[in-house]
Amino acid sequence: MNKVVEKLETWKDIFIKNIPNIAIALVVLVVAYFASRAMNSIVNKTIGKRIRQKSVRDLVSRVASGVTILVGLYLAMTVLKFDDTLKTIVSAAGVSGIVIGLALQGTLSNTISGVVLSFRKNLNIGNWVETSGYSGEVMDINLNYFVIKEADNNMVVIPNKTILESPFKNYSLTTKMRIAIECGVEYGADLEMVEQLTIDTIRTNFNQKEIGKDVEFYYTEFGDSSINFLCRFWIDSENALERLKAKSKAMIEIKKAFDKEDINIPFPIRTLEFTNKLNVKNNIAREKVSAN
Repeated sequence: MNKVVEKLETWKDIFIKNIPNIAIALVVLVVAYFASRAMNSIVNKTIGKRIRQKSVRDLVSRVASGVTILVGLYLAMTVLKFDDTLKTIVSAAGVSGIVIGLALQGTLSNTISGVVLSFRKNLNIGNWVETSGYSGEVMDINLNYFVIKEADNNMVVIPNKTILESPFKNYSLTTKMRIAIECGVEYGADLEMVEQLTIDTIRTNFNQKEIGKDVEFYYTEFGDSSINFLCRFWIDSENALERLKAKSKAMIEIKKAFDKEDINIPFPIRTLEFTNKLNVKNNIAREKVSAN
C-alpha cells in the first residue's frame, strides 16, 4: 500500500511540475484545431476557382487540414517531452503506411491521378476529348475515375490512371478545326474547273475569312477509275460532332455543284469479257453424226 501511495505522490509531483508544459500543449492543440478549420476553408476557396470537382476539392482541403492537426500534435508532444513516444508513433505509422500503400496500390494510384488531372489546365469538365479509343464530352473527374459522355449518349467510365498514362486529344483547346474530304472525278473532266468549283463551293458554305484560313485543294493520284483529290478547309468548332456535321454538309454541297455542271464522280467499274473461240453449232452437229 505504501508503494502505491509513493507512486501516486511521484505522479502528482510530476504533474504539478509539468502544469505549464501541459497548459502550453493544450493551447497548441486548440490553436491547431482552429487553424485546421481555417485552413480547410481557405484551401477550399482558393482551389475552388481551378477545380470544379467537389470530391477533389474536399480531398485537398482535408489533407491540408490534417497536416495542420499533425503539426500541432507534434508541437504539443514536443512540449510535453514525449520524444520517445513520438518516435514510436512515427515508426509505427511508417510501417503501417507501407503495408496500406501496397494493399491499396491501384486505388491510391487512381486517387493521386485524379488529383493531378484536376489541376491540369488542358483538361476540364465540358471539354470534348478522345482517349483510349473513346470520344466524348468530359462529364466528371472523380477521385477514382474519369467519365466521358459519347455522342450516342453512352457514359464511359475510365480509371484515372489510364487517362494520365495515355495520350488524349482535346478538341476544346482550340475553336478551329480542319476538315479533310477525299473525292474523285472522271478522267474526262476539266480538272481546273473541278478545282475552282470545289473551292468556291466550300467558301460559299463555310466562311474561311473569319477564321483567317483558306481552302486547300490538291490532286492526289490517278486512280483506277477516277482522278482523286483532297480538299481541306477550316471551321469553328469545339467537338468532333460539329466536325462530322460540317463534313457531311460539305459532301452534300460538292455533290450538288458537280451534278449541276454534269461532273461525274465515278465508281469502280469491272468489265467482264466472255470469248467463245469454239464453234458451238459445229460441235453439236458432229455429236449427232457420231450418234448415228
